[in-house]
Amino acid sequence: MNREENLRKIRPTINLEIQAESEVEQFQNEVLRPILKLQNDLLMQVFIQYCHQRKGLFFKLSEKDKSLYIDQSIRKDMKFKHYLEGIIAGHFTLEEYQLFLQNEEELTKRMIHLLIQRLQSQLLLLTK
Repeated sequence: MNREENLRKIRPTINLEIQAESEVEQFQNEVLRPILKLQNDLLMQVFIQYCHQRKGLFFKLSEKDKSLYIDQSIRKDMKFKHYLEGIIAGHFTLEEYQLFLQNEEELTKRMIHLLIQRLQSQLLLLTK
């Protein structure tokens, strides 16, 4: 088995009721969502470690402020954002990577949006 087959094989299946209307939506649903689900535990731990390295301020914030902190940390700390993007993009096949490059701006926005939503929904529950 080669790398491409192995990467696709380990991804969880996500059943969505909505049919993708565009190539970008299809990529989001067939590649980004499964990779984010696969990498969920790692992404959570990376964010928690990020918070601890910044004196744990996140854990003292209100729920609303935690949500904002997650969003702002990922969108404004470019080094951290690129690190998270790498964790996700490292699971692309070569074909997926080529498609990603063709639509990089749009797919990066979608990737970051999905990642922020995922972290917000879970970290708010974990830190209550």
